[in-house]
Amino acid sequence: MLERIPLRERRDLLIAWLAISVAFTLIYIRGGVSPIGLLFFFVMSLVTVGVAFVLHELAHKFAAMRYGYWAEFKKDNQMLLVAVVMAALVGIVFAAPGATYVYGNATRNENGRISAAGPVTNLLLCIPFAALMLFGGGGLLGTVGLVGLRVNAMIATFNMLPISVLDGRKILAWNPVIFAVLIIASLGILFWSLL
Repeated sequence: MLERIPLRERRDLLIAWLAISVAFTLIYIRGGVSPIGLLFFFVMSLVTVGVAFVLHELAHKFAAMRYGYWAEFKKDNQMLLVAVVMAALVGIVFAAPGATYVYGNATRNENGRISAAGPVTNLLLCIPFAALMLFGGGGLLGTVGLVGLRVNAMIATFNMLPISVLDGRKILAWNPVIFAVLIIASLGILFWSLL
């Protein structure tokens, strides 16, 4: 599988993963924290936010490749910088770290399915994180579960917005019923995670 991910793309994914994890760590440590706390929040961000982001992008890539198209993630340095600076200065993470570009003339159906692969992956990732939250107790595992659940629901919901280049616009154009199911599921899980 790694042979299908060129070195440049691996580098871009790694840089974006680290930058997003740093941005979320800055959110968690507002108000100060010990060095051990800093390490904990960074590792938790790597596991929750990082995994959610990387698997979302790889889902698009491999869905496109299933249809015979080449696809590659490319980081956006400006947006990565914006994410880290906003987290540090304002306490808000707006993360649009880049995108997976599909090369070829995908049909509307193919494009819709390729676009749906990312949010569906995040919704599926909600399952193990919800299990950790529910059965991990009130300690470390429960906290990681809650954060992972919330982050995956946020990523799915954000990407399901039917605007601009986001997945939701392409999914809606392909199949309004699948769009409705995915956005309702994303919003429902997000609201549940916030309770």
